[in-house]
Amino acid sequence: MPVAERTPKASRSIIREVFAFATKEPVLSVLIVALIVLQCLHPRPWASLPALVDWQTVLTLAGLLILTKAVELSGFLIWMAHRVVHRIHSERGLAFLMIGLAAALSTLLTNDVALFVVVPLALSLHKLTPLPLKRLVIFIALAVNAGSILTPLGNPQNLFLWQTGGVSFGAFVLGLAPLCIALMVVLYLMAAVFFRGKALDFSKDVEPHPVDRPLVGIAAVLFVAFVLLADAHHAAIGLAGVGLGFLLWRPRVVLQIDWPLLLIFVFMFIVLRSVAALPWIHETISRFDIGGSPLHAYAAGAVLSQGISNVPAAIMLAEFTKDWRALAFGVSVGGFGIAIGSLANLIAVRLSNERGMWLQFHLFSIPFWIVGGTIGAGLLLH
Repeated sequence: MPVAERTPKASRSIIREVFAFATKEPVLSVLIVALIVLQCLHPRPWASLPALVDWQTVLTLAGLLILTKAVELSGFLIWMAHRVVHRIHSERGLAFLMIGLAAALSTLLTNDVALFVVVPLALSLHKLTPLPLKRLVIFIALAVNAGSILTPLGNPQNLFLWQTGGVSFGAFVLGLAPLCIALMVVLYLMAAVFFRGKALDFSKDVEPHPVDRPLVGIAAVLFVAFVLLADAHHAAIGLAGVGLGFLLWRPRVVLQIDWPLLLIFVFMFIVLRSVAALPWIHETISRFDIGGSPLHAYAAGAVLSQGISNVPAAIMLAEFTKDWRALAFGVSVGGFGIAIGSLANLIAVRLSNERGMWLQFHLFSIPFWIVGGTIGAGLLLH
């Protein structure tokens, strides 16, 4: 075949591959394009870009991704969830359980991982008995966002603020506990209103759920060790031990983690810190005196998250304030409201695969953002 004929076909193939990648990883694609644009308009030496990345946060995230993937692949979470469900006899009781389970898992396994456990569980239970599936998935999404507020491991923005804030694990938990508890109380009150006491029958749920006990046991021990090392700012040592150990013993645990998420974090640090350093951006944000008032930092986090999501908001605003607690309050509340406020919202809606989810989601999430925002401001002032 002549070269002239092969070239258009090769070009079309490359375009298709680029389009497929952009469709599969839209956030990463946007960040790559943004970096290219920034380098064209306001170039920095390429060798200086890695210095913009908070590698301590990235290394900690990598270790947690490996450990949570090990727990997920062990089958323990699904086994436990199905065992617990058989103690529930009503729609409202199931909602209470799923909210609590989602929130509890999110405190240690991150909000995204909690969704990948609890939403599929809800879908499988819906096949056994009729459930208000859309509403249940929405409340699960709200629960992982509310529950993940409690610990540095709950979500990426907490992990970042914990590593950069210079506080201990315990101090972080104590600082965020009031907001987490208050939002969970509101969520349970809403669940009591919007779910009925209708009887449920799960007697058909007899399918076995095998558990890889050695895998979950080793993962649990390593989880504690890794958190202690990360708390002492030795995440690199912890990651080396966890990564090499699983590569030698169970390589699929390492191979199946969310590698694009790590790349997203690397590019997010580079792009957002580059943007924050632009003179006109820096001047505009500085006018709001975010660093001079906890309420200003809080409001900025809660509002900016509605436009760019709470993880990017935390990274960008951390350049203008050292008040980690006010910023953590703000971006935590910012996870509610518009769906883009937290990537967990988008994951939940996508996993449900239900039509009409977007409208119903916002009918619950936007009022919750308003109420949560008011509560957060009140707690911050006290």
